[in-house]
Amino acid sequence: MRLLKIMGMIMLSLGFCAASLAAKELKVGFVYVSPIGDAGYSYAHDVGRQAVEAMDGVTTSYVESVPEGADSERVILNMARKGYDVIFATSFGFMDPMLKVAKQFPKIAFLHCSGFKMAENMSNYFGRMYQARYLSGIVAGSMTKSKVIGYVAAFPIPEVIRGINAFTLGVQSVNPEATVRVVWTKTWYDPATEKEAAKSLLDVGADVIAQHQDSPGPQEAAQEKGVYSIGYNSDMSSFAPKAHLTAPVWNWGPYYVKVVEQVKNGTWKAESAWPGLKEGIVGLSPFGPMVPQAVQDKVNKAKANIIGGKKVFSGLVKDQKGNVKIAAGAAATDEELLGMTWFVNGVVGTTQ
Repeated sequence: MRLLKIMGMIMLSLGFCAASLAAKELKVGFVYVSPIGDAGYSYAHDVGRQAVEAMDGVTTSYVESVPEGADSERVILNMARKGYDVIFATSFGFMDPMLKVAKQFPKIAFLHCSGFKMAENMSNYFGRMYQARYLSGIVAGSMTKSKVIGYVAAFPIPEVIRGINAFTLGVQSVNPEATVRVVWTKTWYDPATEKEAAKSLLDVGADVIAQHQDSPGPQEAAQEKGVYSIGYNSDMSSFAPKAHLTAPVWNWGPYYVKVVEQVKNGTWKAESAWPGLKEGIVGLSPFGPMVPQAVQDKVNKAKANIIGGKKVFSGLVKDQKGNVKIAAGAAATDEELLGMTWFVNGVVGTTQ
């Protein structure tokens, strides 16, 4: 009888232990390069974080405005030491610091956005934003009258160059004579610098301003000048309602929820993920009221074609010097897209 009581106590203890493990909430951390604010890159990631926060058995936290480099390593390391189960680092410059920390904590799932390095417990992920860039180029090319489109760009890395090229191909698909002028700010988030860069493009005749920046500064510059704009990351129409045509935007929620579910059920494995329009990770914000229905129809048709398998970087594509980079009937591989360091014909600017 005594033995049965002891066994019962052991089983009860094990039951409490199992229940305790089952009740343990998964801790998920996010590291952002810029302020969350009301729009932009980090804002879009945080909307995705909120979808994870709504999951049962999951808690999340974030650190915003983390500089790339040593500071990001400190933040990621701090999360790892505090027992986070999943950590997302959302800027290109967080890649090497995250890889360094990942090697020290093999039981934690690390995920880096926009980079290319991996480990057994570290994925890289991004979205095929160039697909949405192409669609926004169709809008810009349709709406410009001066045939000069300005593009305020962050850093000359393949991600940004690829987006500029896709945007330009979209412009050219409806307006072959239009050019896209690029100004580099060497910033991800600096509203004043980005607004001034947009003004410099407006001064040379641009009547549509596009951007690869986190702030709405370029949008505001366009509205003040009385011309059009194409936003980025999230719907920026509230900052420039008279100028904002549309914006290539992120929808990170489905991806983040999927990853966390995989970690919870023990099926997550490190991978290189690159979803796009088909998976709903990228898209366009609502069209501004100034965009004619005929233009919207062109965009929707192009979107359907891309979802159906049409490649943005296909056909005959030449660089700025007229050299054939993609032959007629061919398409760029993912490896070529990920390493893109050249501009297509029609871009005015350098990749430096």
